[in-house]
Amino acid sequence: MSYFDEAPVRRGTGSYKWDDTDDADVIPIWVADMDFRTAPVVIDALRRRVEHGVFGYTLVGDDYYKSLTDWFANRHGYHFDATQVIYTSGVVPALSAIIKALAPAGSGVIVQTPVYNCFFSSIRNNGCKIIEAPLQRVDIDSHSFTYRMDFEALEQACSQPDTVLMLLCNPHNPAGRCWNDEELEKVRDICKAHGVRVISDEIHCELTMPGFRYVPYGSIDSDAVVCLSPSKAFNTAGLQIANIVCPDSNVKEAVNKAININEVCDVNPFGPEALKASYSPEGEKWLESLKEYLWENWLYTRDTLAKRLPGCPVTVLEATYLPWVDVKSTGIESHTLEEILKKEAKVWVNAGDMYGKEGFIRLNIACPRHTLAEALDRLCSYIEKIR
Repeated sequence: MSYFDEAPVRRGTGSYKWDDTDDADVIPIWVADMDFRTAPVVIDALRRRVEHGVFGYTLVGDDYYKSLTDWFANRHGYHFDATQVIYTSGVVPALSAIIKALAPAGSGVIVQTPVYNCFFSSIRNNGCKIIEAPLQRVDIDSHSFTYRMDFEALEQACSQPDTVLMLLCNPHNPAGRCWNDEELEKVRDICKAHGVRVISDEIHCELTMPGFRYVPYGSIDSDAVVCLSPSKAFNTAGLQIANIVCPDSNVKEAVNKAININEVCDVNPFGPEALKASYSPEGEKWLESLKEYLWENWLYTRDTLAKRLPGCPVTVLEATYLPWVDVKSTGIESHTLEEILKKEAKVWVNAGDMYGKEGFIRLNIACPRHTLAEALDRLCSYIEKIR
C-alpha cells in the first residue's frame, strides 16, 4: 500500500476542506489542499520545533534563504539570491501587497480567465480594475480540451492606457497548463512593449505531470515579481509561509513597505522549518513519489470521465491536481450544480463561475484513490441521472 493511500481522517480536525459542512456524508474534492500527510522529513522537523516548547517571534535565518535559493537553482535553473527575497505568510497576501505597491487605485490589472478566484478579489480590494485577456479553448477530441494564450487579447489588454500589471498563473489554475518557454517569452515581449510589469504566481510549480516542465517566469523576465511557496506541493498551507522574489531593488522596497502596511510581515515559527525540510533531498524524494501518485489519480479521473460522462470533456492536466470539467451539457449553471451535487450526490466540487467561466466545475484529485473513486462515482452517477 502506498504512503498516499493511508491518509488520516480529517473530519473533526478543524479542516476547512472537511469541516465546513454539517453533512458528514459529503466527500470534499473542492478547495486546493491535499488529503495526504506531508513528507516525513517535514513532520520530523516540526516535531523537533514543537519539542523545544517556546514559540516566540521568529527570526528567519540564512539557512532558510539558502534552502530556498539552492532548491530553485538546482531543481529548476532559476537563480536569485537572498537579497531579492521577501518572506510573508502566503501567496494571496503577497499578491495583495504587490498590487498595493505597484498599481495605483483605478489602474488596470490583467488576468487570463478562467483563473484562480483570489486574483479577482486581490485586484478589487486594492481599488483596481480587472482587465480580462481570456484564454482560448482548444478542443482535442470529444473527451478532452486544453487552453492556449490569446496573445492578440493580451496585446489589447496591455495597450489600454491605465493597465500597469499582469497577474500570471504559472502553472495555470484551473486550466491545468504548464506554460512553455515560447509562450512565456511572448508574454514578456508584449508586456515590456507596453510597460506592463508581470507578477507571477508559481505556487503550483512543483506539481507537473510526466512530459511537462515548469519554466520559472523569473528566468524569462528579469523585471518580473515572482511568488513562491512549498504549500501546495507539500500540503503545508496552514503553516503560512511564502516568498516574493523582486530583482529590482526599488520594486522590492515598495513591495516590502506594502507587506508591512498590510501587516503580513511576520511568520510563525513553523513555516520556515517546514520550508527548509521540504526543500531538502528527503523532501525532493517524497515529492517525486507524490507526483507519481497524482499522475495515476489523473489517469483514473480522465478515463472515468471519458467512459461515464462523454458529454463532459475535461482539460488535459499538465500541472496541478485540479482537473477542469466542462458541464454545460447538464444545462445547469455551475454554482447551482455545485450545490445540487453537494446536497444530493454528497460530493463537493468548485463551481466554474468563481474562476470567471460559467459552465465548468473544478475537481481536486489529491486524495487516496479509494476516496477519489467514490467521489467520482457519486459525481458521475448523479450527472448520468439528471441527463
